[in-house]
Amino acid sequence: MRIGVLALQGAFIEHEKMLEKLGAECIELRQASDLDIPFDGLVLPGGESTVQGKLLRELGMFETLKSRIEDGLPVLATCAGMILLSAQIENDELRHFTTLPACVKRNAYGRQLGSFHTEGDVKGIGSVPMTFIRAPYIESADPSVEILAEVEGKL
Repeated sequence: MRIGVLALQGAFIEHEKMLEKLGAECIELRQASDLDIPFDGLVLPGGESTVQGKLLRELGMFETLKSRIEDGLPVLATCAGMILLSAQIENDELRHFTTLPACVKRNAYGRQLGSFHTEGDVKGIGSVPMTFIRAPYIESADPSVEILAEVEGKL
């Protein structure tokens, strides 16, 4: 299995290392021509969603990725990646892919000093270590969205 990892900014290397441990082949998506290489899934990593969205558009990658996501390409999105996918962002006018029917709140856990580690149960997996660094959470979601985990009562 080959996974495309958005490698414009953010924590893409950490995702690649874990995927490779799991036996997946990774390709870094850095420019529009990288999208010509076939891949079976996409990772949108944490980082700065505003920067990632801007670079996706400037590099001519945005429309191709949006179309593939809308056509059913599996996506794992963490932190900034979730913001890129969300249909609404509670505390921001900017929108990106708008393929996740949910409203997300940016930096919902506060400033960098509000970062924390915890363990939480993920549906179908069990207890998983979790790290929240200026993380967003889902404020509300369409009933079609399956929620797999909650932390401190937040989605």
